[in-house]
This record gives sequence, C-alpha cells and structure tokens, in this order.
Amino acid sequence: MVIERELAQLRSALHGNADATLAGRSGLKDLQQRWEDDAGLDDKRRRDGSLSVNIILSMPAGTDAAAVKDSARAFAIDTFGYNHDYVFVQHLDDKHPHVHLTVRSLGHDGKRLNPRKADLQAWRERFAGELRLRGIAAEATPRRTRGRVRKADRGAVLALRKRKITPDVDRLARKEVLSEVRGGRTAKRPWDEQIKSRQDAIRRRYLEYAAELQRSGVAADEALARQIRQFVNEMPAVETRRHGLKNALSELANTRGRSAEHRIEVEGGAKARGNERTR
Repeated sequence: MVIERELAQLRSALHGNADATLAGRSGLKDLQQRWEDDAGLDDKRRRDGSLSVNIILSMPAGTDAAAVKDSARAFAIDTFGYNHDYVFVQHLDDKHPHVHLTVRSLGHDGKRLNPRKADLQAWRERFAGELRLRGIAAEATPRRTRGRVRKADRGAVLALRKRKITPDVDRLARKEVLSEVRGGRTAKRPWDEQIKSRQDAIRRRYLEYAAELQRSGVAADEALARQIRQFVNEMPAVETRRHGLKNALSELANTRGRSAEHRIEVEGGAKARGNERTR
C-alpha cells in the first residue's frame, strides 16, 4: 500500500481530511486498516487494484516551505476533500520542499480515482494557483513543453536509492543497456522515436511562434521572440533514461581507458629509466 511504503517511516506530522493530525505509526496503521477494510467491501475493485493514489507536490530549492505546505493543504481540500479521504506530510530532508499526498482511490460516491493526463495537468494548474495566492511565482507547465522527457521516479524508488539499495527497475535497466553495449546492437524502440518526434514538433512550434512575433515589428513582440529563441536554445537534449544510462556507461569506459593508458605510460617510463641506470 502506498501509505505504508511512502509514509510509515516519516517522523513529520501527518495531516488528513479537515486537517486532522494522525498520531505517529498507530494513527497511520489505523488509517491503513480502515481503508483496507472498506476496500474489501468494494466488489468492483480488482484484487490487485491500488488502494490509494500517491501525489508529490514539489517546488525548487529556496521556496518557502510553509507556503508550499499551505498550498498543498488547500489543493487537497479543494480537489479531494468532498469525495476522497487523504493524508499528507511535508518533507524537509532535502533542498526541495515537497509534500507527499496520498489519496484513497475509492470515493464516497463509490467511484474510483483514476487520473488521466488531463487530470494531472488540471492538478498542476490548481496547485500553481494556490502557490500564486501565497506570493510564490509558479506556472503549471507539463515537462514535455520544457523539453524534459524523463518521468520523475516513484517515491519508493527514491527511498531505496537513499538507503543505498539498488531498485529492481535500475538493475534491470542497467542489465539491458549493458547487453546492448557489449553486443554492439541497439534494439528498436518505437517509443523513443515518438518522443524525439514530439520534442522536435514542440521546438518547431516555439520557433514558428517566435518568427510570427518577430514579423509584427512591435518592439515588445520582438523582445519576446528573442526570449522564446533563447528558451528553445537552452532546452535540454532529448534523453530518455536508457540514453542516460548508455552515456554514463560510455563515460565510465572512457575514464577507465584513460586511466589504463596513464598507468601504462608511467610503468613504461619507470622501466626505461631503470634500463638507463643499468647501462
């Protein structure tokens, strides 16, 4: 269950509907048991269906943590408070203030929460709106429009890495990439081409819009056109997780190769100097 996996080890205060505070592990266990008992009565739920949906609301380093928490609370109340039970906790253990929000899938109306892409974007916009109400500049832009193609890792994966444990998803990905590199082959992945094609189209639309602004002859439009072109130039390269792993492995191999060459040169030099002394 997401609650158990993501939140059980946290020492921070857990907040639920109506901002009720759960008392440590016992309160968490009670909540988990209640959700599980209710799920057992839901004859429409698949046996392997999730009991909850986990949402991470995160902001860049330096953002006021209290404002992030208040915004997350308001977002949860407005989005889920009337139909879904939820619990949230704020993390301050790294430089990015963020909130873990776990929402019970089964609603009071008997319908299950099953968010789509449009729902996720609406949630981003709603959370950004709450942040702006509290004086924090925030825009809800999908990562693809910023040139980022890699999805954020799940909370459970991040937690394992933090504990120096290699998650199965990392181990399997490395095994696959190593097999490709050693075999000198690259498996065809249509979705990689689709990602690249989508990113090319996004960049092209930005530049077309910049060209249209430039043609207006208005100084403000021309300035905006320059900003758009700069934004496109600074967009990151299209890199999937697999590409990132391959690049990292290639860099590691090159580093080891340079180190090996350096050792050979040093040893060869020492031997040559030894020969000179024996002459």
